[in-house]
Amino acid sequence: MASTSAAAAASRGNGDAGRLRNAAFTLYSDNQSLIAEIRKNMVLMKEVAVDLERDGQSQMVKELEDAAVELLGTSEDYMHFSAAIQSVGNEYGPGPELTDFKKLFEDEVLKLKGDSSSAPQNHPLLRQFREAVWNVHHAGQPMPGDELEDIVMTSTQCNLLNITCPLSGRPITELADPVRSMDCKHIYEKKAILHYIKSKHGRAQCPVAACPKILQAERVVCDALLQIEIDEMRSMSEQAGHTGVIEDFTNLDEEEEKEEEDEE
Repeated sequence: MASTSAAAAASRGNGDAGRLRNAAFTLYSDNQSLIAEIRKNMVLMKEVAVDLERDGQSQMVKELEDAAVELLGTSEDYMHFSAAIQSVGNEYGPGPELTDFKKLFEDEVLKLKGDSSSAPQNHPLLRQFREAVWNVHHAGQPMPGDELEDIVMTSTQCNLLNITCPLSGRPITELADPVRSMDCKHIYEKKAILHYIKSKHGRAQCPVAACPKILQAERVVCDALLQIEIDEMRSMSEQAGHTGVIEDFTNLDEEEEKEEEDEE
């Protein structure tokens, strides 16, 4: 009888944990959608700022930049909330006492914020905003206080953990159907990773080197942010490419000057 009661209690506990994971996944997805909307608005604000700079409306550009900083701060908060929701949902296990979920969640958010070194002022999207405005009248010139290599390095930063699919080897910006693991955040080509998971019969370790996470097909998804982040990465790569073109032309000019001096 005791063993039957224990089994029933364990079954109820597993059911509660499963319901919590499902609820956490729903909240996580909703939160990711909000973050995606913030990212879209940042792109719009950048385009408006460029138009205002062309019209000489410097004060309005500054006000828009301040609003962008505030918006990115909100985005960072949402990112922490999303990660906390996912962590609590994945790690919760029923115990003999009632769980204080509010405290559990708040403690996880504080931990994530404490571990984070990011700040809105250093966010790559804010750097893109400032560069776009600067380039209206100073295209090809470094922003004040920055060296050219610093600009290239900052412009190519992104939030994506891997830039190529570990299975197909293709850049993620060229993937037809990209997906991301909810557990380790690595990105793959959907068809390749699902085939890989199926072939491993329940023990599919992430194919990214040194990643210990075990993948599950239902937890490898195209979340609301993924395509936006890939588009951002593609845009940053294009900007870096343009910088490279500027450097090439600069070298060409120097070579031409040297040739002219030799002829003289």
